Amino acid sequence: MPYQKYAVTRHKAGLRSKALAENIEELSYLKPKIDRLDALLALLYELSVEQARLTAARQEISKQIAELHDEAQKLMTFLDVAVRQHYGNRSEKLAAFGLQPFRSKPRVRRVGPDGKPSKRKAAGAKPKVSPENE
Repeated sequence: MPYQKYAVTRHKAGLRSKALAENIEELSYLKPKIDRLDALLALLYELSVEQARLTAARQEISKQIAELHDEAQKLMTFLDVAVRQHYGNRSEKLAAFGLQPFRSKPRVRRVGPDGKPSKRKAAGAKPKVSPENE
């Protein structure tokens, strides 16, 4: 028999149980098996009710977990800021709290074609304009 969904099997078993109960006189030799089918149907129904109850409880617990998770994240953010304020943004002590200390990247020095550092232009200096462009 190919795989069928639980609901389909339960539905078919219920129909079959009713049909067999109506024709019990002709099929009296199947009485023990019909009783077993009825017991299985009752147990399936009870377990389905229990499964639905547990699903609802699981969903409620999942909502509670999500709320506690959000609250924990907000509290950790507050505490991270307090620790950074206390020790300073660059303190290596932050690593003990699982926080990354601020470490600026070293400056990149520009080097000219001759291998010597190139000079920076002054902020207010105008670029030279060749007489041809004027």
